[in-house]
Amino acid sequence: MDDATMSLGLLMESAQAHQKLAETHLDRLRAHTQDLDGVVRDEIRRTLIEELQELTAESHRAAQSLRAMKRAADLRAVVLSLGVACVSAAVPSTIAYWVLPTRSEIDALRVRRDELAANLARLEREGGRIEWRRCGTPERLCVHVDKSAPAYGEKADYYVVKGY
Repeated sequence: MDDATMSLGLLMESAQAHQKLAETHLDRLRAHTQDLDGVVRDEIRRTLIEELQELTAESHRAAQSLRAMKRAADLRAVVLSLGVACVSAAVPSTIAYWVLPTRSEIDALRVRRDELAANLARLEREGGRIEWRRCGTPERLCVHVDKSAPAYGEKADYYVVKGY
């Protein structure tokens, strides 16, 4: 064997050893990559779960805040409605208090009405239903008389007024 062959054999043997060493390293790298892939997936999963839990908690806090705002808005609406109802009742009541007569004024007006009704009845009995007019060119006062009734007085110059 000559030196060149020997060198070539050693070189080939060295290349094979390096190739085996490279394959071993590649196998370890693959195994490490697979382990790393699992670790990365677990880390992503854990991070995603933490973020989703935070999102869920934040959503619950936002929902509670919205419920509190709704309760406050409902309370404001009730207070506003009651206020409007009170003002709506107070305005006509105040106007009625100032415009309508009091109980004593109503009683006085009833007494006055009864007096006037009694006076009116007395007037009707005493000739209040007489039909008066102005007659003739000097517009003298005249009444409507009942021609079927007899005349009265010494000279028969009194007549019965129509309706009495």
